[in-house]
Amino acid sequence: MSEPSAQEPAPEFSPATDYGSFAVDVLARMTRTSGRIDQMVLRRCLGLASSYLVSDVTMNAEEGVRSWRAGFNRLVDVMVALHMRQELEVETVNAASQACSECWSVAGSWREMDECREGVKAIATRLKGLLDANGKTFRGQAIYAP
Repeated sequence: MSEPSAQEPAPEFSPATDYGSFAVDVLARMTRTSGRIDQMVLRRCLGLASSYLVSDVTMNAEEGVRSWRAGFNRLVDVMVALHMRQELEVETVNAASQACSECWSVAGSWREMDECREGVKAIATRLKGLLDANGKTFRGQAIYAP
């Protein structure tokens, strides 16, 4: 492949995705505009975890795992805070559990993502700490389990 000539514009590249920045931006915008955490928006962000896992890691081999992990952990940090305030909704716990399951499947599909499974395990362990003593329910309601 030859270098672009002076007349040809250089090809445009899409910037790498960054789940960490995305999560922080969404949370900041949410709290700035309404002063509270909208758990429907939080669930949507959690639902994007597996897509960001693929795009962060494939578009930025050096920092992708770190950015994805940071984003997912930020969202779980918010869930923990909501739980401590007795405001965490069952649907949000289900969304996070489903996101972990999807990320586990995605990470297992590519050899390059083996280290991501450690991140999923760590997040799943944090989420398990939010569950009732039986480890299967949250406030007496069954939680998504693959």
